[in-house]
Amino acid sequence: MAGCSRGHVDEAKAAPPQAPAASVDPLRVPTPAEIGTKAPDFTLNDLDGHAVHLADLRGKTVVLEWFNPKCPFVNKAHTVGSLKTTAARHAAEGIVWLGIDSSAPGKQGHDPAEIRDAIGRFGLTHPVLADESGAVGRAYGATNTPHMFVIDKAGVLVYAGAIDNSPDGEGQSPQGGALVNYVDAALSDLAAGRPVQIPKTKAYGCGVKYGA
Repeated sequence: MAGCSRGHVDEAKAAPPQAPAASVDPLRVPTPAEIGTKAPDFTLNDLDGHAVHLADLRGKTVVLEWFNPKCPFVNKAHTVGSLKTTAARHAAEGIVWLGIDSSAPGKQGHDPAEIRDAIGRFGLTHPVLADESGAVGRAYGATNTPHMFVIDKAGVLVYAGAIDNSPDGEGQSPQGGALVNYVDAALSDLAAGRPVQIPKTKAYGCGVKYGA
């Protein structure tokens, strides 16, 4: 697709969960957070300047979606693909869904007006948080838009990767035949009280527009 660098677009592959470890400071993390570890804590502001602190959401399941309003994959996923209704469906179940925009000032996707326009076009009811420094994105190892992360009620990272197995963003070319929404699957596993069966996949889409 025109308008962005595709970044990582590979067949999704599951990886086994890692052993639990201590929580990680997102400003000093030496390597991205791993599945089975405490999700890096952060405080970021939404477009209206309201702070969202991840630690305040302990006891709730949280989904993080790396977002860029100008990324063609984000636009396709939110209009015809697997992100079109996913956030709204899970919000009704009490899931907290947060968009995060790690585009640096001057980079594609940073303009708050463009973010607001996309929120309106996509009919989003969850906040999109500004990560201008890219510290939070790097702490999680976010490489693409969209890049998805699921955090369980104990604050442990249980899924990281693509929204689905259709790297066109439209849900029309699922690898392996049947379309799989990995976030739906992870949330279903959590609701059933079982370990997430596919905890890690390869994200696809535009590269996150980090600063230097």
